[in-house]
Amino acid sequence: MKRILISGGSRGIGRGLVEAFRQNGDKVVFIYKSNHEAAREVAKATGAVAIQADVADPHQVRRAVEEAENALGGHVDVLVNNAGVSLISVMQDVTDIQWREVLDTNLSGAFYLSREVLSGMISAKNGRIIHIGSMWGKVGASCEVAYSAAKAGLRGLTLSMAKELAPSGITVNCVEPGVINTAMNAKLGAETLAALVEDTPVGRLGTPADVSAAVLFLASEAASFITGQCLSVDGGFAL
Repeated sequence: MKRILISGGSRGIGRGLVEAFRQNGDKVVFIYKSNHEAAREVAKATGAVAIQADVADPHQVRRAVEEAENALGGHVDVLVNNAGVSLISVMQDVTDIQWREVLDTNLSGAFYLSREVLSGMISAKNGRIIHIGSMWGKVGASCEVAYSAAKAGLRGLTLSMAKELAPSGITVNCVEPGVINTAMNAKLGAETLAALVEDTPVGRLGTPADVSAAVLFLASEAASFITGQCLSVDGGFAL
């Protein structure tokens, strides 16, 4: 039984991750930002522990990790940095505040959480850190400059952390989903989603379970010799 910490766990891919790790028999704490009702529902359904925090705030992250370690009964074995926000806008209309919000949540949040769990992992000489990126961080998306930049940043963060932390027994990898069937993507509308499905070689939207399967593998002992990798879970979209 591993001790798991997941950010952005109240819905979509994050909820799928919480469910998958709990079904795997692991102890799970998840962080959510503001959707109290959804967080309570996930916690009740899975038995995971919910902690409210904004991952863009390093002080809240420090407090959340302390609470998570108390709830888990020890240091975090596996951290999944899933929290993220999207922004669809032409570049010249992106405000300074919007730019910072996307970068601070999607990229800085992953850095803050990773930094806070490291002492326990280094002491144990073992750990798994998995970032949830996006295919848009690999190929870029029109009208999503902030989101694409943040997710591309996760690629660099993954590579650097993997090199630095490997001697301490910690692996760092990034899973890059394609178009996943979540409430966030549902806002794109039926016509846009149909076009995205058409551009996906396997001919369907991905599911949170598709992403969770990849994350569970990277968190397992079977993946102990894999680090610094960005794994596409996109149905071939970014080929």
